[in-house]
Amino acid sequence: MQTTNFNEEKKQKLSSEEILSKHDEYLFPSVVNYYNKHLAIDYGEGMYVYDPEGNKYLDFFGGILTVSVGHCNPKVTDKIAAQIKKLQHTSTLYQTENIVLLAEKLAQITPGKLKKSFFTSSGTEADETAIFMAQHYTGRQEIIALRHCYSGRSLLAMSLTAHSPWRHGSQVPGIKHAMSPYCYRCPFSMTYPSCEIKCAQDIEELIMTTTTGEIAGFIAEPIQGVGGFITPPKEYFEVAVPIIKKYGGVFICDEVQTGFGRTGDKMFGIEHWGVEPDILTAAKGIANGSPLGATIATQEIADSFTGLTISTFGGNPVSMAAALATIDVIEEELLAKNSAVVGQYLRDGLEDLQKKYPSIGDVRGMGLMQACEFVKENKVPDPGTVGKLFEEMKKEGVLIGKGGLYGNVVRISPPLIVSKGEVDDFLKTMDLCLERC
Repeated sequence: MQTTNFNEEKKQKLSSEEILSKHDEYLFPSVVNYYNKHLAIDYGEGMYVYDPEGNKYLDFFGGILTVSVGHCNPKVTDKIAAQIKKLQHTSTLYQTENIVLLAEKLAQITPGKLKKSFFTSSGTEADETAIFMAQHYTGRQEIIALRHCYSGRSLLAMSLTAHSPWRHGSQVPGIKHAMSPYCYRCPFSMTYPSCEIKCAQDIEELIMTTTTGEIAGFIAEPIQGVGGFITPPKEYFEVAVPIIKKYGGVFICDEVQTGFGRTGDKMFGIEHWGVEPDILTAAKGIANGSPLGATIATQEIADSFTGLTISTFGGNPVSMAAALATIDVIEEELLAKNSAVVGQYLRDGLEDLQKKYPSIGDVRGMGLMQACEFVKENKVPDPGTVGKLFEEMKKEGVLIGKGGLYGNVVRISPPLIVSKGEVDDFLKTMDLCLERC
């Protein structure tokens, strides 16, 4: 009987063509898909995903930096399955063992004095919660964000986002955008380190000239994700955050993409930069793909709000179980260290490719969060080469990501379990495909 059911299931499974056809017919056309002929994915295992026809792809984008410990990691999926059989949903109206254990764990592993958590189901919601808490705690409204940043797809999150392709509709007032620490395209046409971190110093003039001078906070990613893995100078936050404090604001660190070992050695990206956040947001890699967002704040900030609030799916016991298991795997298997070691190996290989291909104008990032910015002469953005590279690498069975304001940045972010051998396979494929481009 089981064999018959399995065979029937196989017969009923949609082909790639059928999936793509139904996608076009029934989903919003704004749902972005990669590739000229979109890729349907059926299942995954470790470093690989497979389409419905069984074609195998080496995943070097990790579901947008979300698959931390490999596709369908058994240590995580077993915990998820056990929790589903026990209790699938409660909402935040009830307490569960998993929600308090995860909150306790986050208090232990996050930097500085962060202690209390509020759980949601996405990074967008986590950032929304953080902004509200900053405004409520300070009694102020104005927020400083960074150019080239990305915060999500709600009205507020799109207003925080300083990346025109992702901003839609009317905008929430009271948000000012500071210069990005984008050294390759310095907005002041200066060179590090002689610039003396002008992009950070300019935040003070931004506050004095475009705000009331009394701000609620500053939200920033340790490395800007959608912006193209823009990596700041090491002194940037040490200059920027004291300016925010001077004008009464709190520092919100957006770790939605950089958190949980992604940047190498440290559990969180901000730990590389010598400052402590007042509020930290996380999602993506926290639960290896299960929907979960978290906002963690100092006790003083968290306790300042005692009004009624709820999150129907926040603290879901299944997502909590996934996060606890994911963090266990990251810690037990020393994956933050692997991210640093294998990430440097990847970086060395990308820099070798840069020497061979002048179209790679910049290589940047940390750990397993690396990027190549493609340009023509005089740093003119070259999204065309990125588009060709995408298609060629798909043909060779390798998946990558892209970003940057001009769509000219290749984002490379494999699961943290990646090996040097798999990096070698990736680099050989990228080299082969660049020759065709």
